[in-house]
Amino acid sequence: MKVKIYYNKSVHENASIYYELAKKYRKKAEGAKKALRELEDRINKAKKEELKIKEEEKIKTKVLKTKEWYEKFHWFFTSGGRLAIGGKNAQQNEILVKRYMEEEDLFFHSQIYGGSVVILKRGIKADEREKLEVAQFAACFSRAWKEAITSIDVFAVKKYQLTKHTKEGGLKTGGFGIEGKMEWFKNVILKLKVGLKDDKLYVLPALSKLELENVIYLKPGGKLKKGEVATKLSKIFEIHPDEFLERLPSGRFYMVKE
Repeated sequence: MKVKIYYNKSVHENASIYYELAKKYRKKAEGAKKALRELEDRINKAKKEELKIKEEEKIKTKVLKTKEWYEKFHWFFTSGGRLAIGGKNAQQNEILVKRYMEEEDLFFHSQIYGGSVVILKRGIKADEREKLEVAQFAACFSRAWKEAITSIDVFAVKKYQLTKHTKEGGLKTGGFGIEGKMEWFKNVILKLKVGLKDDKLYVLPALSKLELENVIYLKPGGKLKKGEVATKLSKIFEIHPDEFLERLPSGRFYMVKE
């Protein structure tokens, strides 16, 4: 190691020069260590963000699967294998009746203003159990859930009994008049079950016999908002929260695992 000595300076002056240099380089070394620690922190933070993004993308992929035509509505299959489809708004209610309802289908609606029109395909031939399942589905996707009503009456009619006109005049989009005798389902309990089957998400009336994995039951009322329930279910099933926001009724919830 070579050390430069200044002959025009005293021993103490030379020592002072190297003492100041040592302080300078020690300060630089400390600064370099601090910069290194900050760089390591940024790298670790970036890794965590990257991992978080990958996890979110993993969840999102479950939403991006190809969907069937009926999945733009509320839907489920009865224990007898019949498709039931419900409108998410007044426009969809209108579309369901005009475009998708046939003479052999049944029209279900809760005895309350505001809610899904639910069409049971080939419903005329359905048994009582299937009709009860659809009645419960219609009850859950009515304003009764938002009002925290635990049970409500539901009726069913055939297509020819529906009308868009009353004595008072034409009805608004999504509204239908009923002519003739209705089939009633009294005091239908509002309760849904959510779960997976073959990696597909199902939101079913609690009466459904279809067995699901990791079942969660939902009831109206409680303290949980729809968004909070969607977040909780997203973590349980590893499916993006938006999927649940699209599939659940509006209002507050109780979550029960039975």
